[in-house]
This record gives sequence, C-alpha cells and structure tokens, in this order.
Amino acid sequence: MNDRSTDRTADILKDFSLRYPKLQVTTINTLPEGWLGKNNALYQGYMSTTEEWVLFADADIVFHPDAINKAVGYAVKQQLDHLTILPELISRSAILNSVFATLSIMLMVDMKPWEAKNPKSKASSGIGAFNLVRRTAYEKFGTHRRIKLRPDDDLQLGRIMKREGFRQDVLAGKGAVCLEWYKSLGELGRGVQKNSFSIANYNLAQAIFNVIHMLLTVALPMPLMFIFGDTTIRIMAGIMLVFHMIYMVIVPPNKWWYAFMIPFSAFFLAWCFLKASVVTVARGGIYWRDSFYSLKVLKGEE
Repeated sequence: MNDRSTDRTADILKDFSLRYPKLQVTTINTLPEGWLGKNNALYQGYMSTTEEWVLFADADIVFHPDAINKAVGYAVKQQLDHLTILPELISRSAILNSVFATLSIMLMVDMKPWEAKNPKSKASSGIGAFNLVRRTAYEKFGTHRRIKLRPDDDLQLGRIMKREGFRQDVLAGKGAVCLEWYKSLGELGRGVQKNSFSIANYNLAQAIFNVIHMLLTVALPMPLMFIFGDTTIRIMAGIMLVFHMIYMVIVPPNKWWYAFMIPFSAFFLAWCFLKASVVTVARGGIYWRDSFYSLKVLKGEE
C-alpha cells in the first residue's frame, strides 16, 4: 500500500512490481473523512485482495523469507482465525534496548499472550508488526471499519476478535519477524504520544491510574527498598535484583545489566505516557501525519 507518500516510495514500488510481477501495488491519493491514515491503508489492502488469509503488518518489518509461509501453515494447522507474532526488537542503542526489555516484561504481565489461545481466558493479543487474520473471521469482526479511528487498532483488533469468540494464538518472532522500532529515547517518547492515550480510552483519570500503577509496581519498589529499607528489606531487594538479572541473562538478546535499568525504564515510560495523555487533553486531540483528530471525533462523539 502506497499511502499518500511524498518521497520515492512510488518509484521504488514500481521497480519492485517490474521485478516481481505478482506484487500488486495500490496507491491511496486521498484520505476518506472519518479514518486514520494507517487504518484506511490496512482496510484498502484488504479490499484489494480476495485471498483467504490477510496479513496486516507495519511497513518497517523485516521478515525471514519463510516467516509468512510458516505462519500461515501454523494458523491453518491450528484452525486459527487470528495469529499474532511478537517481533524481535532491534536497536543500535544499548540504553533503548534496556528500556525495551522492561517494556516487554510489562506487556507480558499485562497482556499474558500465552493465554490468548485459551478460549476461557480474557487475554488477547494484537501487534501491528504481524496480525494474520482469516478473511471470513475478519469480515465477521467488522473489518477495520469498526476501528477506523483507533490509533491502537492492532490491540483493538486482537481484543475484539478474542472477545467475540474467534480462535487466536501468539508466537515469538525471534529471527523471523524483526523490527527496529525506534532509534533513540526521544523517538520513542514522540512515537507513543499519538497512541498511548487511546489505551486508556481517552480517559485522563484512567491514564493517571495506569501511570501510578506503573510507578508503584515497577519503578519504585527496588529503589525505595534499597534507600529506606532496613537490612532485611535490602536483602530482599538484592534477591529481587538477582532474579531480574537471571531473567535478563536467560532471555536473549537482553544483557544482565538491563536489570539495573528497570526503575529508570519504568520512570521514563511512565513520564512518556503521562505526557502523551496531558498533551492530548490540552491540545484537544492528536496529530496523525498532517491530519488533526479531535478527542470528540476519536471518541465517536462527532
């Protein structure tokens, strides 16, 4: 999908289509009213094909040559309606990698992706890097028209499909689905600004609660235990730190010292989420590329 690109994307895709005749390029010149650009592009991609399986993926994903074939084969064998693959996050910044490590732990605890395939569990998963859906299930779900104004469309797709009884599963994409998500802490902070408030359903009180919860459960415990605790409490904090170090060592490509960065990472992420929420409320909406979407529009009140 070439979505209103102003660089050399069109020329590159034209060259690709000559080299790979099976490649179909769809160009979007205008954005329909009432749509976020990405969501519309994903929907137009679905409209451009009649295949049984549709893969929604961000443009910056690097796939192993066999990744998609294996994913479709797994989905068919397991009789799934929706398959998500968690991408391997790659960064040239060691500090950013340490933040990703903490963020991954927080997401795992919150989303419980290992329970997504359990029909009795409320756990679900949806990742913009890799959302593979069965066409009939996607159409019953309502397509992206149902979530056309959700910046967190990937999460919502997974959440609603699971809630409505579609069969879902999650795989790890190490070595198969890779992503250089952001290149610096500043990029990460700016990147979450447009979509993190939607996770709280544009409710400032809920967003503040989420930030406080992040601080109390991840950022503050070990520092407070080391600084203000007695000998017993400090020993407990040391044991916690050792377990964090062991986790980082046994879950590559993490480094042992990432354990020491957990409080900083949680503080940084909490600040980013709080700032994004406050800025969005103060501004009255979000900017997505060159378009402004008011909170009333995003909430469906207009």
